[in-house]
Amino acid sequence: MDFNELLEVGLKFHGHKCPAMPLGLKAGIAAMKALGVERAQDKELYVKSETGKGHAAGCFLDGIMTATGCTYGKSNIEKLYYNKMAFTLIDQKTGKAVRVSLKPGFFEKALASPFVQARKAGVPPQDIKPEIADPLVSRILGLKKEEFLDIGKVQTVEVKKGKGVFAAKPCAKCGELTFVNKLRETEDGDLMCIPCSGYGE
Repeated sequence: MDFNELLEVGLKFHGHKCPAMPLGLKAGIAAMKALGVERAQDKELYVKSETGKGHAAGCFLDGIMTATGCTYGKSNIEKLYYNKMAFTLIDQKTGKAVRVSLKPGFFEKALASPFVQARKAGVPPQDIKPEIADPLVSRILGLKKEEFLDIGKVQTVEVKKGKGVFAAKPCAKCGELTFVNKLRETEDGDLMCIPCSGYGE
C-alpha cells in the first residue's frame, strides 16, 4: 500500500480524524525504512510500544499498527505502559531493531495544540470541529521525519522464536475449547481453562 492508502485505512480503523494517528503512521513507516523492511503480513515484524492508556498515545499506536502490520491479533505487538510516545520495531528474521520517539520539543508543542486543548475540555475527538483538526493533520502529513522524530541507531536484539499452538481441548468445567498451553491441571487431574481453574496465567 502507498501512503495515501495506509492513511485511509488508518483513519477508518482508528475511527476519527486526529493528529496523533498520522504521527504514528509516519513514525511506523520511518522505522520500517530504517530497518529496510516491508509491512508485516504475518509475524515478520514485532513492535514494543512504550505507550500506555488514558492519554493520546493510543491514537499514536493505532497509526503504528496500521503502518507496520503489527497487531494484537497476530500477537506481534506488546504495550509496555511507559506512557511515552515511543516504540521499538524489530525485524524478527534478522534481529535488527530501531527505537523511534517523538522529539520532546515537538511533543510539548503538540500538547498545547487547539485539538489537545479541546480534548482536555472534554470534547470527544470525533466532535472536534474540522477547522481545528484538519489544519493540524495536514501539517503533520507535510512534516519531514527529521522535524518530529528521533530515530535511534539500528541495533541487534535477541529474538525469541516459538511455534504456534493449534491443539485445543475442552475445559472440564465450562466445556469451552481452550488451547492446551493455557489449560491448568487441577488437584483431581482435570484440565480447566484459567477462569475456571482459579489459577493465574
